[in-house]
Amino acid sequence: MITGKMLRDAIISGANAIINNKTTVDELNVFPVPDGDTGTNMSMTIGSAKKELEAMPDDATVEKVASATSNAMLRGARGNSGVISSLLFRGFSKALKGKTTADAADLKAALRKGVDSAYKAVMKPTEGTILTVAREACEKAETMDTQDVVELWTAVVEAAKVSLANTPELLPVLKKAGVVDAGGQGIIFIFEGMLKVFKGEGMITEETVKEESSEFEAKGIYSKEIDKDVVNAYRVEFIVNKNEKANEEKIRAYLESIGDNITVVDDEETIKCYVHTSQPGRALTEAIKHGYLTRVRISNMAEKVSDLADEAKALEKQAEAAKTDEVFKYKAVDKSVKFGFVAVAAGEGLENMFKDLGVDAVVTGGQTMNPSTEDILKAIHSVPAQTVFVLPNNKNIIMAAEQSVRLADRKVIVLPTRTIPQGITAMLNYDPEATAEDNAVTMDMAAQGVSTGSITFAARNSDFEGHKIKRGDILAMDNGKLSFVEKDVEKATVKLAKQMMKRDSSFITIIYGEGVTAEEAEKVAEEVQKRAPKNAEVSVLEGNQPVYYYFISVE
Repeated sequence: MITGKMLRDAIISGANAIINNKTTVDELNVFPVPDGDTGTNMSMTIGSAKKELEAMPDDATVEKVASATSNAMLRGARGNSGVISSLLFRGFSKALKGKTTADAADLKAALRKGVDSAYKAVMKPTEGTILTVAREACEKAETMDTQDVVELWTAVVEAAKVSLANTPELLPVLKKAGVVDAGGQGIIFIFEGMLKVFKGEGMITEETVKEESSEFEAKGIYSKEIDKDVVNAYRVEFIVNKNEKANEEKIRAYLESIGDNITVVDDEETIKCYVHTSQPGRALTEAIKHGYLTRVRISNMAEKVSDLADEAKALEKQAEAAKTDEVFKYKAVDKSVKFGFVAVAAGEGLENMFKDLGVDAVVTGGQTMNPSTEDILKAIHSVPAQTVFVLPNNKNIIMAAEQSVRLADRKVIVLPTRTIPQGITAMLNYDPEATAEDNAVTMDMAAQGVSTGSITFAARNSDFEGHKIKRGDILAMDNGKLSFVEKDVEKATVKLAKQMMKRDSSFITIIYGEGVTAEEAEKVAEEVQKRAPKNAEVSVLEGNQPVYYYFISVE
């Protein structure tokens, strides 16, 4: 039987497992554009529940633990992977309702309800993702004729791993990139953390970023003065799960022969290793002689330095997002106000643009920082209208926005805008005299008729859809799909706009972001005008958006 304390500790352990491995999960993302990565979104989602659970007493029932987890994850859900994770744990809340303790049958029911909820929430479920991994783990559990919780959950974890290994066969893009599905790997980390507690082995503890950064700074990795041509440019970390021939001193001696900043820590079953080297492959080849390897991480330290400014900006944006309580004050519904609007956008120019179009509250967020359901809900409750329309303006934010519908104390309609230009067009087609339902249809139809292009940069090396991409390359995206790769931002923007325009195109809007000057944007617009249909109008707007040099809207 599982007590409330065991379930509480198991979920905390699972949260710590994904938090510790979020970078590993993030790196499985095959799409090269900068985005709110899977590991980050999943860890922040279950991290919301962790805070609640750590404050719960040992005598809490499984019902209370499951309910607190479900509510916290629902509100804290970020990105599609975070929302799906929250729905999987919502199954625990449903299955354990009214229960003081839980048994194997309850866990089976929890998995089934969670999987069903997740599939229902996704309009077009894609197999080869976290959905498949969770479903096949659930189906394995349902075949088990056991009352032993440990035996059952062990089978769940193993089935999930088998399913994960098969995801490249279901999604060709994964196979080509040589990786498994990131969300599927994330949920396995969570399930493994839970299993550790069910086995009585204690909780996985969180390895905080702060402690890790301090250690790295002491070794000079983040020093601004670091020589990018340093000989031992790779940081290699791994754990050796020892075999009968394992020898700590031999590993240490070998690592000292090929690198510096060596750390080798031996315990009863494992040897933890850390080295700076120019030959990461040789370090791993030698280590594997002493046992099988886990938690392998290799990173280019010089490359890491170039990420400092981006990381600092991201932290600033997170701090701003954390101020939603101050920004969005709760307002009761005013029956004299029929409609209100909430939009998600990043960049002062875009925020002002949406407000000029009649949006009441703008949630800071977008591609690299997916706001949570709670962030969106607070914005909704700051608008005193009877009906509040929400424009997510990003495909990875739509599901989080949709979760706010049943949490809000007023009517909410989510318009599935996938891009900023779609959101702008939706607002331009709002009719204050029409009904909520008619506006929803009209605004959505108008938004879906907009072609959106975007110019960004590659966040990682990738072999994607036939393109050999290097980190830093300029990427041209046509309606969310990679169109071509360039080296020059201006050239890429003009080329993409020309590609998007048709003979009947009437309006071409170019929105320029951070780092692009008004003069550069006007020059691009002039080049686009030369290639536009005879009577087409080309306009330029300042968006100040991060990540994207340009958005292009063609109508």
